[in-house]
Amino acid sequence: MSQYDTDVYTWSERQGALLRRLAGGERVNDADLDWPNIADEIESVGRSEGSALSGHIGNVLEHLIKLQISPATEPRAGWKETILRGRSEAEELLRDSPSLRLSLGDIIARRLPTSRRLAVAALDAHGERPSMDPNLLTFDEAQVLGEWFPNAS
Repeated sequence: MSQYDTDVYTWSERQGALLRRLAGGERVNDADLDWPNIADEIESVGRSEGSALSGHIGNVLEHLIKLQISPATEPRAGWKETILRGRSEAEELLRDSPSLRLSLGDIIARRLPTSRRLAVAALDAHGERPSMDPNLLTFDEAQVLGEWFPNAS
């Protein structure tokens, strides 16, 4: 069993130190570098960023849907705050990883069905019926990440 399997923190500290030494021109024993797990960890960083963006997009979508289908007047300000916070977090991720912007349309399309179900379930939990069919709602990137809000009250 490797150090990666028993203590990933210690493994990452050691691998990082070895890579810094190597980058600085120092010779290191290549056998000490755990290349397969280093590659896996680097790839997982990208997947993690994409997953975080997807989560924020899903949250924004759910609350945009609530604003459009809910007959309630009281929680709307909170939903708008949640949308603003989600947009801000998504934009921060996109600043750090701008290539993720290329996948926004796919993320929106993938998250929309679940966001619809969650919005309807939240309304149902409060005894509300949607004022319109959420399956008719679609959103583009500008609506999800821009300043747009539905016109509903």
